[in-house]
Amino acid sequence: MLTEGLFASYFGNQQTNISEQALNAAPEQVHLKFNVAFVQVHLATTMYSLGETQRSLQHFSIGNDHMPIEVYRAYGLIKKACALVNERAGRLEPWRARVIIQAAEEAIAGKLDDQFPLFVWQTGSGTQSNMNVNEVLSNRAIQLLGGELGSQNPVGPNDHVNMGQSSNDTFPTAMHIATLTEIDERLLPSVKALHDEIAAKSAQWMDVVKIGRTHLEDAVPLSVGQEWSGWAAQLQACLDELHHARNGLLELAVGGTAVGTGLNAPKGFSRDVADTLAELTGKPYVTAPNKFAALGSLDPMVRAHAGLRGLAVALMKIANDMRWLASGPRCGLAELVLPANEPGSSIMPGKVNPTQCEALVMIAIQVLGNDTAVALAGSQGNFELNAMRPVIINNVLHSGRILGDGCAKFLEYSVKGTSLNTERISGYVDNSAMLVTALSPVIGYQNAAHIAEAAVANNTTLREAALASGKVTAEQFDSIVKPNSMIGDGVAGA
Repeated sequence: MLTEGLFASYFGNQQTNISEQALNAAPEQVHLKFNVAFVQVHLATTMYSLGETQRSLQHFSIGNDHMPIEVYRAYGLIKKACALVNERAGRLEPWRARVIIQAAEEAIAGKLDDQFPLFVWQTGSGTQSNMNVNEVLSNRAIQLLGGELGSQNPVGPNDHVNMGQSSNDTFPTAMHIATLTEIDERLLPSVKALHDEIAAKSAQWMDVVKIGRTHLEDAVPLSVGQEWSGWAAQLQACLDELHHARNGLLELAVGGTAVGTGLNAPKGFSRDVADTLAELTGKPYVTAPNKFAALGSLDPMVRAHAGLRGLAVALMKIANDMRWLASGPRCGLAELVLPANEPGSSIMPGKVNPTQCEALVMIAIQVLGNDTAVALAGSQGNFELNAMRPVIINNVLHSGRILGDGCAKFLEYSVKGTSLNTERISGYVDNSAMLVTALSPVIGYQNAAHIAEAAVANNTTLREAALASGKVTAEQFDSIVKPNSMIGDGVAGA
């Protein structure tokens, strides 16, 4: 029950004082009996949540896939912003707003993580997760005021915590905030660091000539640095695309309420909440200009994951190239020497495997699979609501998280420690028949082709085959077939 001082504050306009004991209190086990829509719930719990959360746990305990905690922390920001806006407008009493904000800040900080147990596989609008948040913040606010848990008095989950809101507009808002946070704080820094290291090695090895390969077969020379510059350019393009895709997440659906009309939210609510979220996060959030698109589709999420898919494609190419170039050490290409991080076999002593490359390839495969799920779910906007939201946010956050972590580990335990086997690289250059390409402008394509064919068939050097053909002299061959002069200038081609 409310203490005498808080009771007076509850019914008057005095400032509410929250005790240190209340701030540090944990939910005690209580026996609750209360009516919620459709059913009377009897509950013995140490959770702050109420009937809708418990019903969801009963009806949707499917698999081991829980709603990502990042969604709930984003929801904490939304509830705090809405409480601030409602208080400023005089719709929510300052003392009520203060305890809702305090509870929301605890959710943002992760102090209430264990209060959000719901599964991904639930209502497609995310209503149960929204109500989970509303119930937890309501009960935590009541506890801060010294009230009775489960009473919904003096802070109700619907009337106060959810004031001016619907799950239909707040859940996609939480999706955008959680995804943008994941991209900005984990993914982009990891990709940028990986790009920078690859670019640095490209510059370091720009003059190391090697044999190129097309169709997995020998081709004309390039430099190691040029090859690595291609990887760096791929990652830079991915970074550019991710920066572009993330911008769509800055438009927020909150204020559209149930179907996009803003029913039960006051005029200007959407703009005020977006502005407040921008203030709280330092990110330039704005209200979505068309709430019917914001609720009926999830196109910005689909486009954001398309950026993740593009990154996965580039990373798969880079990881595969590196592990093939490092194959060996005796019977493979063995141009690259990857760090020996751990034993590679439980039966073959001394074996070392390209494990970081393999992990990154598996991550890319998973992201491509996630993208299919996101695209299909994104296409399921029916009339005024896309009701496939949980599976989208689960897959988007999963992709962002494993890509960010994967890039960081790949950088630390593979790319940074990679070195060149220069003896093997120069040996391939010296033994390549494709250097004959430089002779084509001088003796013609067909004559050059016959020389290359003879060198391969007779297992001789290209120089020996060329001199035996009588088409060139030793002086001509040595002046024309110079690998260092065959790699062009820079990375832009002719």
